[in-house]
Amino acid sequence: MKNKVVIIIGIISVILAAGIVLNFKKNKCPIANKLLPAGSLSATLVRGKDFENKGDLLNAKNTYQELINNFPGSKDIMNWQEKLEDLNIKLIFSSVITPKSTLYEIKPGDTIAKIAKEFKTTAGLIMKSNNISSDKIFVGRKIKVWNTPINIVVDKTQNILILKSDDEIIKTYIVSTGTNNSTPSGTFKIINKLENPTWFKAGLVVPFGSPENVLGTRWMGFNLAGYGIHGTVEPQNLGKQVTQGCVRMANSEAEELYTIVPVGTEVTIVD
Repeated sequence: MKNKVVIIIGIISVILAAGIVLNFKKNKCPIANKLLPAGSLSATLVRGKDFENKGDLLNAKNTYQELINNFPGSKDIMNWQEKLEDLNIKLIFSSVITPKSTLYEIKPGDTIAKIAKEFKTTAGLIMKSNNISSDKIFVGRKIKVWNTPINIVVDKTQNILILKSDDEIIKTYIVSTGTNNSTPSGTFKIINKLENPTWFKAGLVVPFGSPENVLGTRWMGFNLAGYGIHGTVEPQNLGKQVTQGCVRMANSEAEELYTIVPVGTEVTIVD
């Protein structure tokens, strides 16, 4: 009788073990996840990746910010910051409503340019974040509009450009600044923006597409004649002081910034 009890208990143990293994394979280790202490680094990281996999950009962003805030000494903090900034840009260009944006209902007489001016954003950002491909819009449609001030800080010592919204860092870009620290320090404003700009060099007109045109695909000019932020035809020199005083970026990143920042954006340049 005792032997039968032992055998039965053994069989039950095997069945339970098999069930655990099957459940492990099916659900990618839910038991292991449940065993992680709530609020631990591992549990927070698992939660962040889970939000990412589900396409929940806002909660994924908040979770990576939580990792940075709670575990500042981690060797992975730079990776988390990079992930956070990537999620920030994805959120800006998505239709997801965030604390820095609003849901706006299009009214009679509205145009994309008019809405952009009212909320101090760009027509390009409104179009991109709402998947609008033309200037034609429809009364009554609700669209996402960014409604929080944007500003830029350029650090010449580190050759970085920081895109900020209030005090939050949205993204950090590697840039080139002026040779011998010639990029002027101070606070400026973007007063004009051009796509595929022509370069006017000492009386010469250098058209877009010419190998001698150093401006790349975008220009964002300051209220200081001759200075601004622009693309580059020399991406290999990013991160160095090599320009005649302007701030150069990779073309793809200049295009990204161009879409986000409106005319009037404040730019602070520091040593």
